Order: sequence, then structure tokens, then C-alpha cells
Amino acid sequence: MRLFYDLHIHSCLSPCGDTDMTPGNIAGMAALCGLQIIALSDHNTCRNTPAFAACAAKAGVLALPAMELTTREEIHVLCLLPTLPAAAAFSDYVYRRLPDIRNDEAIFGAQIVMDAEDTVVGREPRLLTSAADIGIYDTAALVASYGGVALPAHVDRPSFSLFANLGFFDPAMGFTAVEISPYTEPAAFRRTHPGLEGLVTVQNSDAHELGCIQDAARALDIPERTPQAVIAALRRGAPGGPAPR
Repeated sequence: MRLFYDLHIHSCLSPCGDTDMTPGNIAGMAALCGLQIIALSDHNTCRNTPAFAACAAKAGVLALPAMELTTREEIHVLCLLPTLPAAAAFSDYVYRRLPDIRNDEAIFGAQIVMDAEDTVVGREPRLLTSAADIGIYDTAALVASYGGVALPAHVDRPSFSLFANLGFFDPAMGFTAVEISPYTEPAAFRRTHPGLEGLVTVQNSDAHELGCIQDAARALDIPERTPQAVIAALRRGAPGGPAPR
């Protein structure tokens, strides 16, 4: 089946996310945009994913637990998990490897935790945009150990990306897929960046505001409508393999 997706969306728990990016608002906007698969990927945490999953289910949209991990090298990596328990365990692991830097809301923004009714239930005190003590060469295998898949995020951007920070892609990192920004042509980018030719590519909104959630324009071909099927599709990093489009 061919399902429209946006796998990189931030909630109000990310300090850079708009306060209107509540679990319910995101799920509702995704449904209005015609999306069928969405993922909440806050910086270095999955604490809003249970509320988000509940809201997405009510809206008739498949939700994947996710995270935008910041590695030791300050590279952003989109991490997709199969279940809420796996996401919670992975989130705890990452949290223990974040530096104990307090968030200053006046400078970085609020980090708001919500329930499924879009009620504020807490604020995360530790700054979530810091780099975790997890190396880029360890990330793919780490996420796979939780049943998920990891993708270097927005690899075409000039900051917090694999090529901006390292300048190269190494197959030894273990990634089978990458994310490219929605305004870049994937085939052209792959031609100019050696090593990416055989990888699955996805294009997500990386939305921090409701109006930036992408319309139903990019689809993923999967045999069933489950998080596990999405993850399996993104693990097919072989030349000639099917790719989202």
C-alpha cells in the first residue's frame, strides 16, 4: 500500500517548537493535510510520544514514536522506534547521556510535556538541544537494538548535518537511509555526495510550527500500516531497492 508520510515533526517539548505544537494540534493538522503516517521527533526525548500516539489514533493517523538525536559530533539523527515502550527505554538511555545543563526558557524556549488532552503536565528542566554522549558510528546499531531505524537528518543542510559537520558519509556508520530536506532534489543530491546512491531517502517537513507540516505529497510503499513495516522499509538500503518518493 502507498501511504503519505511526514516522519519529522517537533512538539512544544522541543525548545524550538511553537507552543501551538501540542500533540492534539499536530495530529489534527496531519489529518487535515491528508497524511497517513506521522512521527513526533523531539530533540533528545520521547516524553510527548504517548500523548501524541493517543491523539493520532483518534485522528485516524498512524503514529511512530521518534526522536531527533543530537550525537556527540552535533549531528542530528532521526530515530524511529516501533513501540512506545521501546521509545521510552531509548529516551531514558539518551537522557542519561545528556549534559546536565539547565534550560533557560527566556533564551531557548519552553520544553512543555503534555497529556492526551493537551494539558500541560510538566516542563523538562534539562536543555534538550545539547549533544548526547553517543557517537555517530554507534547510533545506527544502538537504535536497531531497540527495534528501530536511524537516519542522518537533513543531510543537505549547512548545520547539524552529517556532511556539514563531518564532510563525508562512511558506510561503516551502518545507516541504510537518510533524510533530505523537502526543497532539495534527492537524485541530484545523491549524485554529488558519494556513498548515498544505494540508500533509501525520505523527505520530511522538520516542522516546528503547525503551518509547516507537509501536505500529502510524499509516500512510502509498505505491505501493512504498522510502525514495523515503516522501519523495515527504511532498512532496505540496497542499490535498486524501493525508496520513498
